[in-house]
Amino acid sequence: MKRRRRAFAAFTGGAVFLVTIAAVVTLTLFAYAFLSERNLSKGGMAAAMFAVVLFLSLACTAIDAVRRKVMVEKPLGKILEATDAIAGGDFSVRLEVSHPYGRYDEFDCIMENLNRMAAELSKTELLHSDFVSNVSHELKTPLAVIRNYASALKGEADGEKREKYAQALIDASGRLTALVVNVLKLSKLENRELPPEKSVVRLDGMLEEAVLAFETEIEKKRLDVECDLEDTEILSAPDYLEIVWNNLLSNAVKFTEPGGKISVSLKKSGERAIVRVADTGCGISPDTGEHIFEKFYQGDTSHAGEGNGLGLALVKRVIDVLGGEISVESEVGKGSAFTVTLYGVKAE
Repeated sequence: MKRRRRAFAAFTGGAVFLVTIAAVVTLTLFAYAFLSERNLSKGGMAAAMFAVVLFLSLACTAIDAVRRKVMVEKPLGKILEATDAIAGGDFSVRLEVSHPYGRYDEFDCIMENLNRMAAELSKTELLHSDFVSNVSHELKTPLAVIRNYASALKGEADGEKREKYAQALIDASGRLTALVVNVLKLSKLENRELPPEKSVVRLDGMLEEAVLAFETEIEKKRLDVECDLEDTEILSAPDYLEIVWNNLLSNAVKFTEPGGKISVSLKKSGERAIVRVADTGCGISPDTGEHIFEKFYQGDTSHAGEGNGLGLALVKRVIDVLGGEISVESEVGKGSAFTVTLYGVKAE
């Protein structure tokens, strides 16, 4: 469509130029024919024709000056004002094109692209502001805990309470560290500063190790864990995959009540590896399900102190970088199931 618009604008401009030149030549010939009938001398004829050519040239220059003022300088002025405003941080600027849709010239196309760019920059600025605001908020909570318990610990003589306060400090500093690490990882992933180094990965073995890493928490909550893992080798990035499994299993353990069940399965389907992590936890409402992959979104506020709302955002970003897919099925009160599809399974 844009090519057709530019072609139409180029054709229109060329046609106008052609008609103008033809009109000037025609008027010059008419003037010559008219003056020839007056039996002027050669010198008089030359002077008269020079006057005619000069007049037509001045007329064309004046017309071209008006054309440039209206068709070039005016839209260029608008574009320069808009770019100055955008460079100054004002992303609300919008330009009104001069021609109807389908008859755009090059300036209209530039204005349309500037409008789109300003709109995207406005969204990015809003997301950046929200991100900074959320990070600041998330940092305040563990810092406040550390400060309060550190103050209490300073004047506490009771050994049992001192141990309790010290543990609270360790937990708060751990949450703070996790937040900073996740923010850095997410930033690097979004800016492509953490390129995936791919190698052949024994996916079933990696999943077994990921489950064993949560053995203490699983035993503490008396959870029943069921694993059904097919032998699978895949060409992928192990460091990236660890982020996915650790976050999905961490959420499964966190949101499943004591005595509940977690199941992890791995199936092969052609070149695809399909991993499913399910639990019998609190589940996710449809409204929450629409936002769970957004940064800092926490659907279950009762567990807000145990996380920072970045885990699933990291998982989604990792899956996008690896070229895979992730989906979730959930029902409130019955649990959730996350399905991850990865490509690059090695043929047996």
